[in-house]
Amino acid sequence: MRKIRVLILSLFLLPAALLAQAPDSLSAAGAGEVPGDFVTEAGTFREGSGAPVDTLDIGDGRLLLVLRDDHTWYYIKNIEKLAADSTFIKDWIPNSTNPYRVPLDSLPLRNTICLVDSASVFVCPNQTKVFSRFGYRHGRRHQGADLPYKTGTPVVAAFDGRVRVSDYSGGYGNLIVIRHENGLETYYGHLSKREVEVGDWVRAGDQIGLGGSTGRSTGPHLHFETRWQGFAFDPEWIVDFEKGQLRSNVFVLRRSYLNASSHYVPESLDEEEDLYAAEEKILAEEKRLAAERAAVRYYTVKSGDTLGAIAKRQGKSLNAILKLNPGVNANKLRIGQKIRVN
Repeated sequence: MRKIRVLILSLFLLPAALLAQAPDSLSAAGAGEVPGDFVTEAGTFREGSGAPVDTLDIGDGRLLLVLRDDHTWYYIKNIEKLAADSTFIKDWIPNSTNPYRVPLDSLPLRNTICLVDSASVFVCPNQTKVFSRFGYRHGRRHQGADLPYKTGTPVVAAFDGRVRVSDYSGGYGNLIVIRHENGLETYYGHLSKREVEVGDWVRAGDQIGLGGSTGRSTGPHLHFETRWQGFAFDPEWIVDFEKGQLRSNVFVLRRSYLNASSHYVPESLDEEEDLYAAEEKILAEEKRLAAERAAVRYYTVKSGDTLGAIAKRQGKSLNAILKLNPGVNANKLRIGQKIRVN
């Protein structure tokens, strides 16, 4: 009896904060009754206020089970196990914007990626309308979605993961890159301040920095990217930013989405047949995107040019040129600026 009393006393004296925020674990979503097959000494658990009292290894490897004193439970991630996983070892080069060196045609035609499950959640970087989308912009690749974001506004992690980049990086300005368990990486650019360091483990919703306009930026906004094996794809494939939620918990990434000319097509997600398209269809889509890209022509602005004059020389209307160049300011052309003309 004395041993049991000592055990009970030690469990309730152990600070809850140490168990809830242990350095080798990440809290995960999920709560419920203690599993029916869990056996304990009578009287060990008294009805309490929900403080953690024990952590159990459930044999999963990546997850641990935390029991509360009110007979409920939740999962935490076993960081020690995650850190040893190849996802966080292979191609792990701190502060490199792209540590991968794999050719696009070596990747599988499709890859099924679990975005969230019973032990993880998603937090939208910003529930808003995207004002500059993925694709080519002024002849340059724009590899993410630009979201309106006031300077100083907290920026949070979209998914659980580990910080691989926390640095000032050229056009990105202050940049945070987080690698996730499923192999995806998310990028957060133009921050006014970085609040995490390389190697830090973060949970979805954790604050990682502050919004800003550093780097190559025309004003305060958050540049948000999603990448697989170093190749960017349109984040709108997985996130409905206006609703602030994932489009689905599982995402089928087709290799053709990794083409810089590819962008989210709303109706395709409603067609299972299209998602699991035959290999021939995916290859045909890649060829079509490459051909379309090769056919695109740009005009380089010279001294004295106006957008109306450029349109006339190209046999286009001013409105047609404006549609081809979303975001271009017709009254502020710059010498050397690229204007798409077809």
